This record gives sequence, C-alpha cells and structure tokens, in this order.
Amino acid sequence: MKRIHRLFLSILTGVLLSLAWLGLPGWTLFFAFLPLLYLDNFFVERKTKFRGVSFWGHTFLAFFTWNSITTWWIFFATPLGMALAIITNSLLMSVVWWIAHTARRNFKGNLGFLALVVFWITFEYFHYHWDIEWPWLTLGNGFANNIKLIQWYEFTGTTGGTLWVLFVNILLFTTAILYFKKTGIRKMILPVSALFLLIAIPSIISFTIYNNYTETENPKQVVVVQPNIDPYSEKYDAEAEQQKLEKFVSLASSKVTTETDFIIGPETLFENPRFWNENELNGNIALQQLGGFMNLTPKAELVFGVSSFKPYPDEKSAPLTARKSNSMVYDMFNTAIFLGRNGQPQVYHKSKLVVGVEKMPFGKALGFLGDMVINIGGTSNTLGVQNEPTNFVSADSTQVAPVICYESVFGAYVTQYVQKGANLIFIITNDGWWRNTPGYKQHLSFASLRAIETRRSIARSANTGISCFINQRGDILQATEWWIPTAIAGTIHANNKITFYVKHGDYMARVGLFMSILLLANLLALKVMKRNRLS
Repeated sequence: MKRIHRLFLSILTGVLLSLAWLGLPGWTLFFAFLPLLYLDNFFVERKTKFRGVSFWGHTFLAFFTWNSITTWWIFFATPLGMALAIITNSLLMSVVWWIAHTARRNFKGNLGFLALVVFWITFEYFHYHWDIEWPWLTLGNGFANNIKLIQWYEFTGTTGGTLWVLFVNILLFTTAILYFKKTGIRKMILPVSALFLLIAIPSIISFTIYNNYTETENPKQVVVVQPNIDPYSEKYDAEAEQQKLEKFVSLASSKVTTETDFIIGPETLFENPRFWNENELNGNIALQQLGGFMNLTPKAELVFGVSSFKPYPDEKSAPLTARKSNSMVYDMFNTAIFLGRNGQPQVYHKSKLVVGVEKMPFGKALGFLGDMVINIGGTSNTLGVQNEPTNFVSADSTQVAPVICYESVFGAYVTQYVQKGANLIFIITNDGWWRNTPGYKQHLSFASLRAIETRRSIARSANTGISCFINQRGDILQATEWWIPTAIAGTIHANNKITFYVKHGDYMARVGLFMSILLLANLLALKVMKRNRLS
C-alpha cells in the first residue's frame, strides 16, 4: 500500500469519527474506525518491515483530523487553547492506539483487540479525572442526538456507548477480513450473527425502555430566562450590571405566574466580581432587588450565575488558587446562587473548570504561569473550586443540582449531585463564547445524556442559547433559538429514584482500568522475555 493511500485512510477515519458530532446519526461511529483498523492490520502483518512508530504517525493524523473538525470552534474563546486542546488530545489518543498496536504485534489471537478496547476506555476514564480533563470526544457522547438508541445509559453511562462503538467496529472489521479471505459461509455465520445481535439487542432494549418509560408525577413549574448578553461586547460597570438585572427581571416577568416554583438565569448573569463579595451577600444590592421581585410571586425561587470573590484573613488560611492584590488575599469563583423564600442565599462554586480558561493545570508545579491563563468572564488565573458538588434546597425540600456549563459534560460528576438527593438538574451556561458554531449544539446534546443516566428532568438556561427543558428520557423540549433574548415556561417532574449508573458510577471503566494494568504487565513481560532471548 502506497503512503498516500495510508494517509488517506488516516484522514478518512478522522472524518468518519466527526460525523456524529456534526449532527449526523451516532451509528456512523459503528464503521468509523474501519480505515484505522485496516491500517493497524497492515502494519501488524508487516511488523518485520515497519516499526510500530510508523503506525503511530497515522493514528495521530486520524485523531488530529477528528479533533480539528469537531472542536475548532474553541478558537473563538481562546486560539491558543484550541491549538493546545487539539494537539494534546490527538497525541493522547494516538498513544493509546499505538500501545494497543504494540499489543497486537505481541499478543496472539484476539487479545490485541481486547487490549485496544480496555486501553481506550481507560484513557476516557483517565480523561475525566486528571488535571487536563477533556471528555468532550468520549465515544459514547456520539449518540447524544440519538437518545432512542441509548436509553440503557441509565445502567452503563457513556462508557457503555464507547464499548458498543469499539466492539461493533472490531467485529465488523474481523467479519470483513473473513469475507475477503473467502473463508466460506460456515465460518462467516458466527461473526455475522454476533454482529447482528450486538447491534440489535441494545437497540431493541433501548426502544423498549423509551416507549414504556413513565415519569412519576411530581410537577414543578419552571421559568428559564435567556437574556442574550454578548460576552464579547458586554460592559462590567455598575450601570451595565443594573441593566442586566432589569433585563432578567423583565424577561422573567413575561412568563412568571402564581404557580411558578423556580426561575433560572444563566451562568455569569452578573460578571463583575467586585459586586459579589461572598462574605457580604446579605447586603448585596442586586440580591435585594431580586428579593423584591420575588415578593411579587407567591412561591418562586431563583437560581442564577455570577462571578464572585471571597476574601481570606491571611495567606495561611487561603487555598492554592487564592491570589493577592493590595494586601487582600482572595479567591475568584464561577458561582451559582440560589435565592430561596427565606431570603438566605445558597452558594455553589463551579468545580470542573475549563483548562486554559478558568484554571492552570497542575497548579502546584505550574502555579507561576497563572497569569497566562486566558481572561474570560472578568477573571484570570485559576478560579477557586469546592471539594464536592452540593445541592440547593428549596422551601418545599426539593433538591436541585446546580450544574454550571462545562460540568454538564461529566456524567460521573453529575451523578454525585443525585447521590446526595438531587431531584432536579438545572444547567446554567454561557455558550456565547463559541459564537454560532457546532460547539453550543454539542454542549446542549450532552445534557440529554445526563437526563438518561440519572433519570432527572433538566431545565437549561443558556445566556445566548439554546435554553430548553429536557425530560427524563432525554427529549429536548421548548428549545429556544440562538441569539434571541427570551424566556420559556414549562413543567418538569422531580424524581427521587436512583439508577444503576448513579449508584455504581463508572464501574465498567474501573474494570477496564484493572484489565489494562494486567495486559500492560503481560506486554512488558513479553517484551523483556523477547529481549533476553535476543541478548
């Protein structure tokens, strides 16, 4: 095979992997890896002629293509961050496939394919938990626009979707190899049957769950406000903050009734942290005005986002993320505030931060680079976080999960709210940084996955769209248009049942991690034995 043909196959894999993130059906992922698997097999069969690193270059090209096509829109928020995200993620993905390729060169039978599967899900699990988290391209996310196919995510989370994609690709590839080798119909019966069942059984189970799922009726009336404030042109002075408040109240008032339970505003509705000292919230003028607005409704409670700060007595009592200015030691936060009927605000700090925008990774080692973090939303340097997610508690004891923007991409993180009693999920976000690109559409679709995994209804307030309601099956309801100031009112149902995934988390990924350790140890042992024989 000529080099040009190999490069074409690499790029083809990247293009095919991108389709599901560009709005095409998720089942396109079932054959997306076939060109790369063909290349893998090509180099395995010629391992005496080509070194393993030859295959690595092709995998990097494939994943660079995928990352570039699907996440180029990060450019509008941070060009440098886009470049680093695409290159780093492509490098990590290609290394995973290169190690799996090495396993294929050394293991007999299908053990090499098993290594590919467990190495990949270990990589995805790792990508959820280290300091440069970027699970946007988790393979299981590719079905976010095809919720009728993946209702069983309530048992597996997105890891189940990743396994589905990998197993179908591998089985389809091995079946094709048997066909082209003309092994005969008898030897084809088993793999073809297995492939059919692997696709059909999960699909049938999912359609059955979808068509028979009934929400327990516990209605909550919610108003979602989409103020449509341009993050690239907004001002942060006192007058501008007052105008934002008045716009929010005006839009909310157009939909609020005597039955409204919650009113939701977006992330960083108020962006100037100087006006949001967390040690003095009871005297905050904006909160007092919002409290006056609430007095016009019999039971409505508010959830909205602000940029806030919290001063500390001294440096010893301050965390690593704190900064110092004019002898003041303080932390900056991306904050959700809940204003209940008792007038006492509840606070939650966003804790899954965007690398390069809201935090400097590996703070202990790279803290001196903090000033290089991109300035977005009126803050720079690494933002503060809290140790674990917490829920807001309403006057009638309903618990609400305040999920801020990027946190909605982390399935296991969202389950922690539910484990602590969350009956509803409110996602507040500002997707305007990405302009009118696939980015905000992808972000919206991931919310449906969280609804299925937790079986929690979701109300989503996005500053510049798309705002909506999502039921417990993952259906998106009353979706607003992009870049239109508006408000919507709807009914969502609180739920207190716990799904298998919420209870057990990413158990499949943990099993994959254990198997990866065993296979890597086996691979290293084989390499050492081979080296000893040659010496």
